[in-house]
Amino acid sequence: MHIFLIRHGESISNVGDNYIKRIPDHLVELTDLGKKQAYEGGVWLRNYCDNQGIGLENARIWCSPYLRTRQTSEEFNKSLNISDIREDITLVEQQFGLFDSVPEEQWGNLYPKEYEEYVRQRKNGGKFYARLPLGESPYDVAVRVHQFMGTIHRDYKRHGIDTLFIFTHGTTLRAFLLRWFHYSPEWFHEEKNPKNCWIREIKDGKDCGYINIQ
Repeated sequence: MHIFLIRHGESISNVGDNYIKRIPDHLVELTDLGKKQAYEGGVWLRNYCDNQGIGLENARIWCSPYLRTRQTSEEFNKSLNISDIREDITLVEQQFGLFDSVPEEQWGNLYPKEYEEYVRQRKNGGKFYARLPLGESPYDVAVRVHQFMGTIHRDYKRHGIDTLFIFTHGTTLRAFLLRWFHYSPEWFHEEKNPKNCWIREIKDGKDCGYINIQ
C-alpha cells in the first residue's frame, strides 16, 4: 500500500492575513501562491508516481473538508486525474478554540488565565498533551485520526484501494504518522511541522519521509 500525506498550500492564515479578517478556520482559503504550490506539487507527484511505477488504477483521494485542503486537492488532481475523491471530518486541523485566528503573541494579553494554564500544561515536555482552551491537544487529534485508519484498512481489504492521497493539515499529518507507526509523544514533540505542500510517503508500512524537499 502507498499512502501520500500532503499538507495544504499556503493559506491566508499562513501569511497573517486572517488575523484581521478573522474568517473561521474551515473557510480559510489558499493564497495565489498556495494555489501555485498545489498545482506544481501535483505535476511533481504525478511524475514521481509514473517514474516509480506507482499505478493509480486503485487510487483514492481523501481530503479534509476545510476549504484550503479542498482547494489543494483540486489543484493536485489536475495532474493526478483521480475520479475517486472523498472527504473525512477526522482529517481537519487541530481545533484552536479561543486562540483561533489570533496571533500567538497576543494569546496571553487577550486570555491571560487561559494562556497561563496552557503554558503550564506545555511545560516539561507536555506539548503533545496540552489542550488549547475550548480546543484540542495534539493527543485529541491523534485519537480522532485513528478512527479514520479503520476506513483505510477496510477499503484495502474489501475494495483493493492500495494508493491513497490524503490532503490534510500540519498537526493532523504528524498525528497520523504517530498513530500509524506507533511513534511516541516525544517523537511528536521533536517533529517539526511540514511546510506547505510537502508530501510524506508511506510505502508498504515504511516511513519514507518527505519526498519533495529540494
